[in-house]
Amino acid sequence: MIRYEFLWHRKCSTSGEDISAMDAFYATIIEDLKNIVSAESWQFEERAQFESEQTLTVAKEKIREVMLCLRDKHEFQFLIDLCGVDWPQREKRFDVVYHLLAPKHKKRLRVKCMVGEKESIPSIHDIWKTANWHEREAWDMYGIDFSGHPDMRRILTHHEFVGHPLRKDYPADKNQSMRGEALENTFDKDRQRLMAKYDHEDLMWINIGPAHPATHGTLRFMSVIDGAERIKEMDVEIGYLHRCFEKMCETHNYNQIIPYTDRLNYCSSPMNNSAFCETVEKLIGVKVPPRAQMMRMIIDELSRIMDHYVCIGANLVDLGAITGFFYLFEEREHIYTLFEKLCGARLTVSLMRIGGMGFDVPEGWLDECSVVVDKIEKRHQEIESLVTSNRIFVQRTKGSGILSKESAIQYGYTGPCLRATGFEYDIRKEEPYWFYDQVDFDVPVGTHGDTYDRYLVRMEEVRQSIKILRWCFKNMPEGPINVPDKNIVLPSKKDVYGNIEGLMNHFMLIIKGVQPPKGEIYHRSEAANGELGFYVISDGSGNPYRVKCRAPCFSILGGFTEMVHGNFLADAVAALGSINIIAGELDR
Repeated sequence: MIRYEFLWHRKCSTSGEDISAMDAFYATIIEDLKNIVSAESWQFEERAQFESEQTLTVAKEKIREVMLCLRDKHEFQFLIDLCGVDWPQREKRFDVVYHLLAPKHKKRLRVKCMVGEKESIPSIHDIWKTANWHEREAWDMYGIDFSGHPDMRRILTHHEFVGHPLRKDYPADKNQSMRGEALENTFDKDRQRLMAKYDHEDLMWINIGPAHPATHGTLRFMSVIDGAERIKEMDVEIGYLHRCFEKMCETHNYNQIIPYTDRLNYCSSPMNNSAFCETVEKLIGVKVPPRAQMMRMIIDELSRIMDHYVCIGANLVDLGAITGFFYLFEEREHIYTLFEKLCGARLTVSLMRIGGMGFDVPEGWLDECSVVVDKIEKRHQEIESLVTSNRIFVQRTKGSGILSKESAIQYGYTGPCLRATGFEYDIRKEEPYWFYDQVDFDVPVGTHGDTYDRYLVRMEEVRQSIKILRWCFKNMPEGPINVPDKNIVLPSKKDVYGNIEGLMNHFMLIIKGVQPPKGEIYHRSEAANGELGFYVISDGSGNPYRVKCRAPCFSILGGFTEMVHGNFLADAVAALGSINIIAGELDR
């Protein structure tokens, strides 16, 4: 049985006339699937809220045939995300949810399969390589079994963990600690696992991390190297900074989640705020005022510059160039000072609110921003003269850490790491939001997909962010910064203290929180590391039923072992710095 479920703006039935009236791209998909999959029953379901949220529900036995058809015939090149959802009251307890992207057609598709608690679903790790880690996460969090998966181990929790924490019957406050002696045994088992396929005496097993200056966070890399220190095999262990962000989202209301999003990519925390708030606003069906949109755009671009400078500066330190690190971090501090003047915080700012902004810009703030941007542009030129043509830097980064465009697509790369391979895709251009469609800016792309190209792409993106910011300063609109809806935005202090209606509105919103209608939504933005997406399911209450964060670092690190295979171990350190892995975003 296969069921076609499209969230479409018009009422649909199973008649041919209705199919032909819908988007031709999706109509073609349906016609093709009818030829490869038995269709005992199928239907369109009207959900007029979200015109762009097309969902296809498929019998789990047919998932591979459907995915191959979507990838090869309809050019859904990217598996953007894969996750589980728990419905314990249902006979088939779990949903496995796939989010696909067809960049050529600027189309997205959600594919769902229902899976029973004792059942398994075929793995698609050989259709998209990024599915390997995503399926491991779905098993770790929910216990969903993927038949044919080559390495079904836990990925975010430790190997002694009992149970599956995102199941609805798992207590949110339950704690499980790992024994120290078990950790020591893990090292021996990992060494034996990686060395098992080799019988050469001149190979060596090297452990790096989880506490090591080259990892820029709590990561662990296990490598098999030969006598020339070239990497023959590598495995990555993550999860050391896992806080179960998604479980905490289920126990807090929507505005209370915003401070938790700060702790994802903490190098550009406002971008997490805006992406999450936009997702909930889309679910509710509201659009923030133009002034709030422009403020978000300014703050996001400042955050992008800051994030790229952290990446480049830390990468330079890895290679021994300490001067550039201090230059770039000085500019980062200037941006932090701007944030502090805006909201009182520097690192984890919680600037946004559902329905708008927490703070309006103070008088003179935009002028200060303009001065800071001028300083950044001057410093950027100095860094380029110091680094870009530096012989040592070029020799260490050119031709190392290469990942081809085809492999980047397979691993679900987005952002600068994808564009460095030569694939031009930027959500701000392809699926514009806020005022990005009114700004003239370029999308830099690389050629070789090596460490040097990733550096060049980020350097050029800083220039484009400066261009965008100057346009924003000139075109900042007047007006409110929040939507005028008492069910979404807290009333002013004057109204709370001045009249009973304002007091009651404040009380109800604090106690019950924002309550979006029942439904589901996936929304994305172009964060500093790539596509940052949130998949939110609402049951109509003040707390989300499910939140899945599509963290760009997760897919990027999934392809790291292929990127550095055959490279010198020292070059792998440079490559790791160039992909900018942030442990808070990676582990969630």
